[in-house]
Amino acid sequence: MADVIVFDLFGVIARTQSPEAVRRIEKTAGVFGKSAAAFWKAYWECRPPYDAGQDAAAYWAAVADRLGIAFPDVPALIEADLDSWTDVDEAMVELVVELADRGRTLGLLSNIIGELVPRFEARHGGWLSRFAALTYSCRIGVAKPDPRAYRICAERLGVAPGEVLYFDDREDNVVAARETGMRAEVFRSPAQVRELLLP
Repeated sequence: MADVIVFDLFGVIARTQSPEAVRRIEKTAGVFGKSAAAFWKAYWECRPPYDAGQDAAAYWAAVADRLGIAFPDVPALIEADLDSWTDVDEAMVELVVELADRGRTLGLLSNIIGELVPRFEARHGGWLSRFAALTYSCRIGVAKPDPRAYRICAERLGVAPGEVLYFDDREDNVVAARETGMRAEVFRSPAQVRELLLP
């Protein structure tokens, strides 16, 4: 039984962008149809430095440069993007609280942009307080799947990587976690986690 459990945030406890949020971002960016596909490609390809601490203006300038366009309202685009990452899966939140109540040591390891952290913590501070360590990419200067992110997370929890069971919805992040010595599982559902941790 794993006593130290680390979760990814987005796609595990927090929800990924909803279709409505995606449409709002596209409308704010002024992209439609084929240009929307190119926009999202640039959005994700430019994201790693943003996750690692780059400021919002520089990130959106990089996306615009990649596309060869100028966005009509960057502050509104930043706002739409931040709002798109604040919803959570209540079943996973309940599971986090239950695990904490049972004495499990919990950690969070998330690729997250700096501007989002205070907004997310203000909305979800209650259950976030149940984690022994919150390791955010924007604050440590490296993002998953960089192996340093996993090592820093383990260090903050006061354990060796081999003492951690890690859950992430991305296969590449799980592979990287295993390469650092963590036990790691690709997240599928709250039921999967419950079955593994609360038999």
